[in-house]
Amino acid sequence: MTLGRHRWQALGTLVSSVLLVAACGSPETTDQSSAPGQDDISVPSATLTPAGASAGCTEPPVVPSGRTQEPLEPPADEASGTWTAQIETNCGAIGVELYGDLAPVTVASFAHLAGEGYWADSPCHRLTTQGIFVLQCGDPTGTGRGAPGYTFGIENAPADGTYPPGTLAMARSQDPNSNGGQFFIVYEDTELPVAGGGYSIFGKVTSGMDIVDRVAEQGVDGGGADGTPAAPISILSVEVTQEKATQ
Repeated sequence: MTLGRHRWQALGTLVSSVLLVAACGSPETTDQSSAPGQDDISVPSATLTPAGASAGCTEPPVVPSGRTQEPLEPPADEASGTWTAQIETNCGAIGVELYGDLAPVTVASFAHLAGEGYWADSPCHRLTTQGIFVLQCGDPTGTGRGAPGYTFGIENAPADGTYPPGTLAMARSQDPNSNGGQFFIVYEDTELPVAGGGYSIFGKVTSGMDIVDRVAEQGVDGGGADGTPAAPISILSVEVTQEKATQ
């Protein structure tokens, strides 16, 4: 099925809104300000820190200063059926199942960006360790402000705001149509705000969850509960495969 243009929005109209969600509240709360958003933070380290070694990681790739991405066009079609993805990181491989039927726009975008090599050598720039428990990735610039050039709306968000360990979901700003390329993996039971529509669940981790757990155990660089992971973890590549299409 060809996607109607109304399902996708050009990034230019949303630039101001995707910068609104900053970790300005207490990290113990689960209000909109502390939820997985798109934030301006320091670029993670490109060296193997002691914490990274403890987490079983190798030296992460360097993110060039001032790195930018050319805007991409959205995919032409929605996804359907079951898809799988292999996320290769400097800390090991993470396997995921993607919900093409439940989140067809999100999965189509994820597969599209993977095929474009959008996440190659991109650091996971945010870890939260109190109140909400997520590792946030998907920004090639490593700053928390990167986006692919288009955005889309919310799909398959839980009505009760509950996100169990292993959940793969999209990060966004306060604008419900600001989903783009950033996503997060939940590593402990987490409740997120339902106001504004919640956060799109588009898959689950099926292997390699121990990698996320080890990174989370090392905490946030410099202490605190919300910031750059002390164990630098970067996405090296993402390969997406369609396993089963809906008849």
